[in-house]
Amino acid sequence: MPTEPVPGEVWFAELGMVEKSRPVLVLAMPDPWDARALAIVAPLTSQIRNCRGEVDLGKPRWLPKRSAVNVQGIASFDHGRLARRMGALTSTQFDAVKDSLRDILGL
Repeated sequence: MPTEPVPGEVWFAELGMVEKSRPVLVLAMPDPWDARALAIVAPLTSQIRNCRGEVDLGKPRWLPKRSAVNVQGIASFDHGRLARRMGALTSTQFDAVKDSLRDILGL
C-alpha cells in the first residue's frame, strides 16, 4: 500500500520531459478537499554553491552524494508526480529549510 508524502520527506519526482526528474523536499501537501491537488516542493541539488537559499544536508545515507535543498527553486505540481519516498530530513534540517524560506520570502 503506497504511503502519502508528508512535509519533511524527500521524494523522487517524475517531472516528465520538460524538466529533469529529481529528488524534491515536500514542503506542503494538499488536503483531500482542496480544489487543486498540488504538492509544494523544493528541489535537491548536488551542485552546492553555499549561497543564500541553500540548506546543506550533508550526505544522508539515502542519497548518492552530498546535497542541499534549493529553497529558491520552490515549485508546485500534481502530487501524483511524487513517485517514491527516498528518506526524511531531521527536524533540525527541516527547521533550517523553514528558516531559509522565511529569509528568502521576507516573512
